Amino acid sequence: MKYAFLIPTAMLALAAVPAAAQEEAPPKAVTVSGSVGLVSDYRFRGVSQSDENLAVQGGFTIAHESGVYIGTWGSNLAGWGTFGGANMELDLIAGFKTPIGNGGTLDIGATWYMYPGGFDNTDFIEPYAKLSGTAGPVSLTAGVAYAPKQEALGAWSANGNVAANVDYQNGVGYSNPGAKGDNLYVWGDAAAGIPGTGLTAKAHIGASSGNKGLGPFATSVAPTGNYADWLLGVDYTIPSTPLTVGVAYVDTNITDRKAAYLQPSFSRGQDGVGSIAGAKVVFALTAAF
Repeated sequence: MKYAFLIPTAMLALAAVPAAAQEEAPPKAVTVSGSVGLVSDYRFRGVSQSDENLAVQGGFTIAHESGVYIGTWGSNLAGWGTFGGANMELDLIAGFKTPIGNGGTLDIGATWYMYPGGFDNTDFIEPYAKLSGTAGPVSLTAGVAYAPKQEALGAWSANGNVAANVDYQNGVGYSNPGAKGDNLYVWGDAAAGIPGTGLTAKAHIGASSGNKGLGPFATSVAPTGNYADWLLGVDYTIPSTPLTVGVAYVDTNITDRKAAYLQPSFSRGQDGVGSIAGAKVVFALTAAF
């Protein structure tokens, strides 16, 4: 899950168009929505992907009235692992949404995580399913994502010291080159407006299980194999603008002891000092279109 909570584009559009025009305008068969943003730290499932530094992020989605959609999302990376190439994450997304029950939505799709300019075995695919709905004023989402066995999720290096001394140019020095692994991630999200404030409170909790260790170029989707992450925060949408500012407290239960065998790639700056899975307050500024 990306910790970027975006403004629904449809809501912004409705707020800007007179009521008469809304009634006259027929629904579009294809809609395009997206966002660009700046975050103080890019946290993926609780773990920093930007060495606890600023990240520029953005993406867009093309959706058909049938429920089929495709999209892409990207962010810069730094410090965590040895991604190589452009040190950028680029996600390709495709899926299908359909209403179910009384106001619920089922979303089934897959995300292809890739690192432009890097080697193909650092990329991986992760199918997902999400169920969302409301309980009174609270919006709720529950999701599960399972990445089948792939080299990007295998434990190629027994520990961080092995990973730090791999000859990446020639691909030698790994403990177990070619190893494959899988990963299961389950999560729940909640959001609710705080009356009279213009603020939206948000919460997230997730649990990851499977992928343990460092893969090719020190990549890993779940650094210690089994851990939990959580987030608590608030967003504020600036009136008459597409801008949202947010602040969130992000943390995991990955202890320094659990992370030690991943040193130095798991640590800030790859220097063995300071875990990038520790608690952090993250700020964000997002513009939706």
